[in-house]
Amino acid sequence: MSARAGRRPPALLVLPALLTVALLLLPLAYLVVRAGSASRGLRVLTRGNTLELIWSTALLVVGVTTVSVVVGVSVAWLVTRTDLPGRRFWAVAAALPLVIPSYVAAFCLLGAFGPRGLLQQALGVERLPEIYGYWGALAALTLSTYPYVLLLVASALRGLDPALEEAALGLGRTPFGVFRRVTLPALRPAIGAGALLVALYTLSDFGVVSLMRYDALTRAIYLQYKSLFDRTPAAVLALVLVALTALVLLLESRWRRRTARTGPGVARRPRPQRLGRWRWPALTYVAGVVGAFLAVPATVLVYWLARGLDRAELPWREALNSVSASALAAFAAVAAALPVAILATRYPAGWTRLLERLAFAGNALPGIVIALSLVFFAANYASWVYQTLALLVFAYVVRFLPQALAGVESSLAAVPPRVEEAARALGRGPVTTIFTVTVPLVRSGILAGAALVFLSAMKELPATLLLRPIGFETLATEIWKLTSVGAYSRAALPALLLIAVSAPFVYYLSSRHEPGEVEHG
Repeated sequence: MSARAGRRPPALLVLPALLTVALLLLPLAYLVVRAGSASRGLRVLTRGNTLELIWSTALLVVGVTTVSVVVGVSVAWLVTRTDLPGRRFWAVAAALPLVIPSYVAAFCLLGAFGPRGLLQQALGVERLPEIYGYWGALAALTLSTYPYVLLLVASALRGLDPALEEAALGLGRTPFGVFRRVTLPALRPAIGAGALLVALYTLSDFGVVSLMRYDALTRAIYLQYKSLFDRTPAAVLALVLVALTALVLLLESRWRRRTARTGPGVARRPRPQRLGRWRWPALTYVAGVVGAFLAVPATVLVYWLARGLDRAELPWREALNSVSASALAAFAAVAAALPVAILATRYPAGWTRLLERLAFAGNALPGIVIALSLVFFAANYASWVYQTLALLVFAYVVRFLPQALAGVESSLAAVPPRVEEAARALGRGPVTTIFTVTVPLVRSGILAGAALVFLSAMKELPATLLLRPIGFETLATEIWKLTSVGAYSRAALPALLLIAVSAPFVYYLSSRHEPGEVEHG
């Protein structure tokens, strides 16, 4: 425990932390007040349409999570534990779809297999089977989320002691038998963490279900908000979505408690398991995954860009809006996360840990829920901030502050407190020590947290749609607007530009080797 345990923290640290957490909880508190103050709330909750929305949303979450786990675990094992040809290349290529936002993935699938898409033009037919609905949404969301499972499981595989697997192979078991009976049980913590990320992403997604016209809770909330003067039904549905998110977190917590964690591995690489006659089928499978989830989107984007290149205009204004709003959110998020992180790590106590846990509440609030609650609040009590850039940036901070907090805390945990205590002993005050000693020492964590927030804000769609100022378009809203009316050739350029801007941040984050960069409360 830190030597500062029991010492009273400075007020200039406590007050910003308390203000930060209070503002973060504002959206959820207002939703509860809004939904609970109307007698219609219970009727909205119990009507048949609401139950159907809950069922369809749960069905999508289960489907996407299951497929992502199957694809992510199998590919991770093949590229880290076997003699798969070109496995280093496939390991990188299979993770690259992480840079593609889910609504861009939906746009690519529609551009390839939807009405007037590439396949229909190539075949010369008037109609193809519908891609809209459940299966289209499942495919687009799987494309965007399976890399979470892949990266976590691959990292876990590299840290496992290969002795047990080698012993099982020595006893005559097949590679698949070793994977099923020895490797898979040891991967359960990583699989659970990856499945949690996938489930939370699917619950909060708005772009895919809207473009694929699938009746999920996020789409229903948006339609209720846009079509009705009375927005109480939207608030009730938003609380239902929060409840489902809390249920997912509870299930993952129970899974984690029941899973025995393995110890650290040894400092040697395992011998690749020989696939034998399954070598080429395995290569075909991995190539198919990369082809479907990376090559198809890339081909679609390049094709539609070429089709509309003569009419294309670089969306510089939208790109500038995206970068400026995301940069402001990244700066504000790390500034707000610093006092909370320092309190939790340098002044450990029950109330500081509670503040930290409450700060992670944004992870349980999908973007559309945060946006809806802020719309309600601003329209009724703070009309002067309604449809301003400040409110949009605040929504980004509420949504993504846990990412900044995780980055700062991971670096703080690696810095010995005695360095700061030495500065205090030399006569520096606590606040001066924070700015002159602590902040420079945790600079890498601050930059990682800021990069995560910037990347997430660049791709955020529902909060931007509901809260952006009039005339303030971003790359995300431009892609959504053009794709929703089938203007694929015009949507290709902003989609490629969004990926190009996001790619360096994904590379920076993937090149870091510090554990615990992203955590969920």
